[in-house]
Amino acid sequence: MIQKSSRLKVGGIYMLKRYKIDESGKRTATADIYTAEEHGINNALIDKDAVRIIERLKRSGFDSYIVGGAVRDLLVGKLPKDFDIATAANPKQIRKLFWNSRIIGRRFKLAHIYFQDKIFEVSTFRSADQGELGEHNVYGTIEEDAKRRDFSINSFYYDPIESQLLDFQNAMYDIKHRKIRSIIPHSVTFIEDPVRMIRCVKYAVSTGFSIPYRLHFAVRKYSVELKRCSSSRMTEELLKILQSGNAAGVMEKLIDYRLFSMMLPYISEHIGRGKKNPLYRDFMKSLSELDQQVREKSFMQTEPHGKEQGKKIDDSHPLVSPAEFQRSKMLAYLVDPFIVFPEEYENSHELFKEVFKQVKDVISPLTPPNFEVEKTVVLIFNREQIKIPRSAVRKPQTSVPMHQRRPRNSSSRNKTKKGNRKYEPDNTDKNNSKKNERGKADTALSKEVPPKA
Repeated sequence: MIQKSSRLKVGGIYMLKRYKIDESGKRTATADIYTAEEHGINNALIDKDAVRIIERLKRSGFDSYIVGGAVRDLLVGKLPKDFDIATAANPKQIRKLFWNSRIIGRRFKLAHIYFQDKIFEVSTFRSADQGELGEHNVYGTIEEDAKRRDFSINSFYYDPIESQLLDFQNAMYDIKHRKIRSIIPHSVTFIEDPVRMIRCVKYAVSTGFSIPYRLHFAVRKYSVELKRCSSSRMTEELLKILQSGNAAGVMEKLIDYRLFSMMLPYISEHIGRGKKNPLYRDFMKSLSELDQQVREKSFMQTEPHGKEQGKKIDDSHPLVSPAEFQRSKMLAYLVDPFIVFPEEYENSHELFKEVFKQVKDVISPLTPPNFEVEKTVVLIFNREQIKIPRSAVRKPQTSVPMHQRRPRNSSSRNKTKKGNRKYEPDNTDKNNSKKNERGKADTALSKEVPPKA
């Protein structure tokens, strides 16, 4: 199959088209191509490291594009938070090109490329037949991949090198008419991945686009399918909503679409569906304060909904990274209206355990790490001016990413405790001889330091 592009006259206007020539020689248009003057995307808003990744992939002969929410946000005038990349290279080929990458995923493998303060997700074009025979790592063409996207507004492919926007699903029409449209039939897409219903509502709120009646009806019809989702995926979606700056609006819509009760049943039961419920009003007020903090980008500097607004938070805890601290703070806004302090308690340790249990109950069945829940309790204690018990926050069990691992110091492994002489094993000591062999193997591996990207 040969891929080409040319200008065709459509409605009195010459439009750049991408088409393919199949084995029989028949020419078929596959996508509209919009130039910089037509799509209006500002390349200055695109992360430079994302552009460098695409440049390297293209130099190696692999078509590569920015895809998903980043392109959607650029088209509607928003600054993207993440830049996902789709490419013709498979994960092993990506791994060879980028030493600072790592292959992840079980159902569908993709690559994460790590930089100092960010991670880029790079996926291979998916096949249209993916998953039918239980095999998920089946790769295909860009045309097949476009058919696997959830909604049309997420189906654009943008080439920042050529400044060309590829539209395989007539998605520009939906952008202009400000509506959400599912690419996959409703009876299939929400059964295949129920989380798409949450994303549908989230996209509608964040963009201001409308949800057509048939899609609206399908979301309500298949809402019970959310029960099949794993707690980890639901937790991930909740955190994305909380950090979107539109948490109050999204949660309100999720309640209307009967999705909220599947995500947070405890909160749903206590706030009901009546907006006159005091807990409902407190809940929305707390989320609105969170949204304001996110929009003002003062999220890391001010006390959450405390009595002393604007008070600095002590974020110098050596075990807490900014990302973990941020997630804990978002959870504090979420659970605050539902935390009840007992009138009497033995000591701060017992109170900490009680509030920790309450937080877990409120967010059940979601399962953020216990470390983040403990930090959430610390923030709530700070607000109430309650003394935080010593060792309240346990050290998280974290693994250092492969690209950040330092080579072992082989010389220190061969030193004795008393002196600096190298350890010479006795030939009769088989155990020590084996240890020395392992040390030599580690020394050989440590010399293979990966080059800089």
